[in-house]
Amino acid sequence: MRTLLFILPGLAVMALAFWAYSENFETQMVLTDVDRLQAQIGTERETLAILRAEWAYLNRPERLRDLADLNFDRLGLLPLTPEQFARVTQIGYPGQRALGPIINPITLDSTGGQP
Repeated sequence: MRTLLFILPGLAVMALAFWAYSENFETQMVLTDVDRLQAQIGTERETLAILRAEWAYLNRPERLRDLADLNFDRLGLLPLTPEQFARVTQIGYPGQRALGPIINPITLDSTGGQP
């Protein structure tokens, strides 16, 4: 009985040591994944900053104006005039009964015409 009291705590210590080792290993793996993901996020942020800079460069007003002048005839663009703008109160909205009542409703079924 006395040997059993020495063996059981020894087995418990070995089991806890194995558990602690496996938890430590899993933690190290997760930390490695976190480092990899943070590096990837940094790379993606750099790429996003470059793309935003390119977007700002390509959408410069003077560049867009030059492109519009260059392609004016081919695109059929018209210059904006003040007469093309209106106030919100001048816009006509359809009434509530614009569609009218439904006279001949149709029913849909999922049988595909099969009886």
